Formats: sequence, structure tokens, C-alpha cells
Amino acid sequence: MMPSPTVRTLTPDEITELVSWAGNEGWNPGPGDAKAFAAADPDGFIGCFVNGTFVAGISAVRYGTDFGFIGLYICRPEHRGKGYGRLVWDAGMAALAGRTIGLDGVPQQQANYASMGFVPAYETVRWSGKPGSIALSGQTQTVANAKLRNDIVAFDRSYFPGPRTSFLNVWLERPHRARAVLRQEKLAGYGVLRKCLDGYKLGPLFAQDVEAATALFNDLSHDCGGDAIHIDVPGPQVEFARHLRQLGFSAGFTTGRMYRGPVPDLDMSGVFGISTLELG
Repeated sequence: MMPSPTVRTLTPDEITELVSWAGNEGWNPGPGDAKAFAAADPDGFIGCFVNGTFVAGISAVRYGTDFGFIGLYICRPEHRGKGYGRLVWDAGMAALAGRTIGLDGVPQQQANYASMGFVPAYETVRWSGKPGSIALSGQTQTVANAKLRNDIVAFDRSYFPGPRTSFLNVWLERPHRARAVLRQEKLAGYGVLRKCLDGYKLGPLFAQDVEAATALFNDLSHDCGGDAIHIDVPGPQVEFARHLRQLGFSAGFTTGRMYRGPVPDLDMSGVFGISTLELG
């Protein structure tokens, strides 16, 4: 007789374990990701347990009252094909009922998501490379005071589908490297670089124009110590992608941002790098 599975909210230690599974899957998380992810929505992580063993998990993170994001959908390899993944999927979708739901789907799963009501919004391309010697722009500054952090929280709302103050309060902390562009004392863009299992990831990278985005990318690249940088760039950002190619970066795998429900009204012209594939 098959043991009866239990589905419940994850503890902080179990969230950390789920993020470690993402590393085993080659998703390249950062060592501080679990802390920031949990800050976004402490109750937004769900697991399936069989005889007390954690076998499958998912994130179903709520932002504000109208938006949620599905990610970190993983079943342990030795427990696949037993329906445990579907249990956490159903629990995650139920937790986000009544909201627009976003996810970043790999190409081979997009038809499956479409059958469940998700609609493609745009393609994201993973660009990777070692930046080499890039001149500092002189246009950016470190995020080092509370006023600038508060300005970033407000600025972020034009480019992300929901409020995420708690997440950003952690995401902007050291050892992450956060820089901003100010023009006439007004915020024109910001970016965050973090160490991951393989090199660094840069995200989000939100800016009013490609000049600000390029300045942020160039200056943040000086904090990677010559290691590789990975950034997930929306397909329409052709000019910024051209800049990356000129620096020797290569386009890798793609994902598709998909939504179920009303598509968020965002200024996508300013999204040069998404924050994370796991939380949007």
C-alpha cells in the first residue's frame, strides 16, 4: 500500500533545502537566495512529504493582493512519476487563486502550461560571459542609504507586477552588490549582482533607457572579479543584447514568461534583466 502524502507550508530550513535542489538541477542559485525568497512571502513555499521525507516542492509567492508567481517546481528524481509533483502544483495554484499568476517556463513545458490557461508574454534569453576589461561609466553609485533604497522600492513598481518591499530589503543587502543611476537626483535605474554556484547573476536590471542599463551592467561587472556573469534578458531588448554580444557574451537557453489572468501593465522597455526565474 502506497504511503499517504502530506502537503504543507515549508519551514525556513526546508525552503533552504528546496533551493539546494535547484542547485542540483543546474539552476545555479545563490547562497543567499533562500533568505530573500522567504522574505518575499514566508508562507509561499509548499512541500509534499511521504513518511516524513520531503519529496517535492514549489514556490507560490504572493505579491500584494493581485499577483503571484510560480517557481521552484521540483520533485526529487527518485520520487518522480508518482503524482507528488502534481500535488504541490495544485496546492500552489490554489494558494494563488483569484490572482494573475506568472511563471517562467522552459520551451518543452510551455504547451503544458498553455493547456492550463497560461498565455505567453515574452521570451527571455540567458546571456553568459566574462566581461573582461570594461571602463567604469562614472554614472552609477552604490546603494548605501535608506532614501535610495526607498526610491528603488518605488521605482521597481513600474517594472515588476507587484509590490515586493520585503524581498528588496533583503535583495539589496550585502554581500549582493547593488548600484543605481541618478539623474538630477532622481533614480533612473538600478541593478543587483549576486554570487551564485557558477559565477554571478545580474538581476534585476531595470532602467529608464539603454544608456542607464549599460552603465549599470558595465560598473557592476567590476565586482565579479573576472568571473562569469549570467543575465536573463527579455527578447525585445535588442540593443542591450547587442552590447552584451560585443562584450563577448553568448546567448544560451531561453524561457518564456507566461501569465494566467490579466497581463500586468508594466513598462517592459525598462526591463533589461529579470530578477530571478524562480520568483519573477
